Amino acid sequence: MHKDLRTLETPALILDQEKMNRNIARMRGHLGNLGVAFRPHVKTSKSVDVVRRTIGAQTGRITVSTLKEAEYFVGHGFRDILYAVGIVPNKFAHVFDLCARGVDLSIILDSVEMAAALAAYAQGRAARPQVLIEIDCDGHRSGVQPGSGDLLAIGQRLAGGGVTLKGIITHAGNSYSCKSTEDIAAMARQERDAAVGCARELRAQGFSCPEVSVGSTPTAYFATDLAGVTEVRAGVFVFGDLVMNGLGVVAPQDIAVSVLASVIGHQKEKGWIIVDGGWMAMSRDRGTSRQRVDQGYGVVCDVHGQILVDIVMVDANQEHGVIAHRSRNPEKTPDFPVGTLLRILPNHACATCAQHDKYQVVTGDRLEIDAVWPRFQGW
Repeated sequence: MHKDLRTLETPALILDQEKMNRNIARMRGHLGNLGVAFRPHVKTSKSVDVVRRTIGAQTGRITVSTLKEAEYFVGHGFRDILYAVGIVPNKFAHVFDLCARGVDLSIILDSVEMAAALAAYAQGRAARPQVLIEIDCDGHRSGVQPGSGDLLAIGQRLAGGGVTLKGIITHAGNSYSCKSTEDIAAMARQERDAAVGCARELRAQGFSCPEVSVGSTPTAYFATDLAGVTEVRAGVFVFGDLVMNGLGVVAPQDIAVSVLASVIGHQKEKGWIIVDGGWMAMSRDRGTSRQRVDQGYGVVCDVHGQILVDIVMVDANQEHGVIAHRSRNPEKTPDFPVGTLLRILPNHACATCAQHDKYQVVTGDRLEIDAVWPRFQGW
């Protein structure tokens, strides 16, 4: 194992565990004060080392976005898992196999057709997943519209096939488009009210609906009342990123992951610094381009993680990143010699981390590497 950031080959993914631990403590403390259970989303880190620190235990309830994630965490002793992407028939066999192996697996769906297909597949099988009906609380993505007759029709179809209805699930994805923290707080109320209302409707018709699951990192942070909600899901909070910073969720100094890159050249007349970390290292995500401050492909820090004011990655090719002053004034671009190590904060932590297979773990501004935590990729 390398002992120091200065000995690493670049690009490399760096994780500041001090910042990560503060982010985790903040979220867990907030949700604890609201009296709601936490089911963290593990798709951001895809690392058991991170997730065990997130939940503060060896195992616990988690949310996954792929069945590969489910398999990985089952292999590390996790048994209470929510697969929070709409189920399709080509995954039935895998889902039922996990259940047969003793996993308490929940899945989600939002159509009568899928409920019917699942009920048909479940016939004759003893071990079955539980099901949450996904509702659309904000027009962002998937889900049954609140007030639609499909809600009860899905419940009836599941009951008729002997499949257990576990509850309601929703995700306030439009919180990522909010323009103020007040808007996010209002979105959190909208998310809660939609989910709790649909659960109430199901219960009024005699359906058991024990779980009401909501969540996004912004609404989780800015919710003030989660009455009627049983659990909250959030994932990117553990690291933070520039999109979350643009929403007012985290400060730039809270962002726990960065990509270490080396200066490999200059175009001084253009005010460019060229580094060996392009979009393969950072991802193509340009989420901040829709926010008040466009951060390009990432905000640049020195090797200790100290932010360099107004220095950003303004462009990226596959293995080359272009760093410049935000103003594009060549006279304002610092003169970093070839070989200088820089760290770049990501727009979207999930996307950037997905480009790498391990975390080089450091503490604060120290250059010593404390550990290397593997992460997995793919489906």
